[in-house]
Amino acid sequence: MSVRVLLAAAAAVAVATPVLAAPKDATERRMVAAVEADSARNIKLLEDLVRVNSGTMNLAGVERVGQMLRPEFEQLGFQVTWIPMAKVGRAGHLVATHKGSGKGKRILLIGHLDTVFEPDSPFQGWKRDGDIVEGPGVGDMKGGDVVIVAALRAMQAAGTLKNADITVVLTGDEEKPGEPLAAARADLIAAGKAADVALDFEGLSRRNGQDVGSIARRSSTSWTIRASAKSGHSSGVCKPSVGCGAIYELARIVDEFRRELPEPNLTYNVGMILGGSQAELNAGDTGGQASGKPNVIAATAIARGDIRTLSNEQEARVRAKMQSIVGRHLDKTDAQIEFSDDGYPPMAPSEGNKALLAKLNEVNADLGLPQMPAGDPADRGAGDISFVAFVDGLVGMGMAGEGSHAPGETADLKSLDRQAKRTAVLVTRLSKEPRPKR
Repeated sequence: MSVRVLLAAAAAVAVATPVLAAPKDATERRMVAAVEADSARNIKLLEDLVRVNSGTMNLAGVERVGQMLRPEFEQLGFQVTWIPMAKVGRAGHLVATHKGSGKGKRILLIGHLDTVFEPDSPFQGWKRDGDIVEGPGVGDMKGGDVVIVAALRAMQAAGTLKNADITVVLTGDEEKPGEPLAAARADLIAAGKAADVALDFEGLSRRNGQDVGSIARRSSTSWTIRASAKSGHSSGVCKPSVGCGAIYELARIVDEFRRELPEPNLTYNVGMILGGSQAELNAGDTGGQASGKPNVIAATAIARGDIRTLSNEQEARVRAKMQSIVGRHLDKTDAQIEFSDDGYPPMAPSEGNKALLAKLNEVNADLGLPQMPAGDPADRGAGDISFVAFVDGLVGMGMAGEGSHAPGETADLKSLDRQAKRTAVLVTRLSKEPRPKR
C-alpha cells in the first residue's frame, strides 16, 4: 500500500473518530487513558456476553451472563450477590456493592442481563464490521453492562474507586418482568432508597447524529376492556329490543379513546381485540380464542392495550378519562376496564435530573465533547430506573446503536469508550460531593 493511501486512510479515521480532549485534572486524565488502554479487553467482554443467549425466559442463560460479570466486579473490590427470583418465575438479579468512605454521594448504577431474543430466535451470535457490531442484546443492553465495568476499571486505575460508595443492580428480567412486579423489583427499589443518584445504562439516545441526554421516560401500563351485550339474531341488530352488541360497544370505546384522550406525552395503543358469541384470553393474556357467526349479535368482546404517561398525575387523569368513556354504554351493553398493577411507573423530568444532566455536560466540556441537550421522553420506552425515580437520575449511559429489540440490532464501538470515559469522570465527581443529610 502506498504512503499516499495510508495517509488518506489515517485522515479518514481521524475525521470519523474525533479525538477527545485531555481533562485538566490529572486523575481524570488517568481515567481516560485507562479506558483507552482497556479498549480491546472491553470489546472482548462484550463479544463474550453477546454470544451467550440470555433471553428473559432462558433462565440458565441469564444466570450464565451474571456469572460472567460477577468476577469483573469482584476484582474491583465489590461484594457481589446473586439474588434468585424463582418466586416470580425468573432467573435472578446480580447486585454488586462497593463500600467507600461513607462521606460522598451514594451512586446506583442500573443495567440488566436479559434480552428479548429467546433461544428459538434465529438472531444469535456476533458479527463485527469495523466499529459496528451486531448481535442479540449488544445495545440493549450488554453494551451498557460493559460500559459500567469499563468505567469502574478506569476509576480503580486512577485511584478514585476506593472512596466511592457504589451499588450496581443488574436485573435478570427487564425485558419481561416477573410477577408480581413488586416482588421482582423489591431489591432494585431498596437499592434506590439507599442511593442519592441513579444512572441507567440502557442505550445512548442520538438525534441527527448528536448524543442526547435523557432525564425522563414514560410509564407503561396495560389495560383490559371486557364488553358484554344481549345476543340475538342479526336481523334485530341495533334495534331497541336487542341493542348493537358487544363488538359495537368495544368499537365505540376505542374510537372515543382515539378522539378524546390525546394530550402531550401520552400514547395509547390497542394491541389486541377478540369478539363474538364467545371470547376468552389465554393464560398469558397474549392471545385467545373467539367464535361467532355473521348472523349472530356478538355477546362478548375483549381488548388489550397500553398507555404511556410522563407523570403519576397524568396517569391518574388519563385513567379517569378512560373509565368515563367506558361508562357511556350503548343500550343493552355493559363494559368494564381493568388496569394492570404490574406496570412500569414514569420517570418525570425533575429539576434534580436536569441538574444531573448539567453535571454530565460539564464532563463533556472537559472531555472536549459537544453538549448533550435533553431528549424527548417519548423517544424512550419504559425502564427499570423508573422504579427509583424518587432519586435524581439519568437514562441512556450505555452504548449508541440501532435496531433495539429487532434482528440486526447493532452497537457502535466508538461509543463504548466515549460512554465509559463520561461515566468514570461523572461518577468520580459525584462520589466526591457531600452526602446529603436525610
